[in-house]
Amino acid sequence: MNAEGTDTDSDWEYRPLRLPPGITRWSAATQLSIHAEFSGWELSRVLLYSDGTRKVWLRRRRTTPGVPGLLT
Repeated sequence: MNAEGTDTDSDWEYRPLRLPPGITRWSAATQLSIHAEFSGWELSRVLLYSDGTRKVWLRRRRTTPGVPGLLT
């Protein structure tokens, strides 16, 4: 968060995904849930194209790197 208490784009890292047209909505939701559960991603944006292709952007907060050699 910046001084005003709002998020900036530099606070987030993004991962674009492309889901082919043959993927059902249920299957797409399952894949995205797995990314969320095990890697900490959340849904940022979805575009659905007329051919059925979905372009998805996932995001998660950037983490600050730890001190090398320090076990936490």
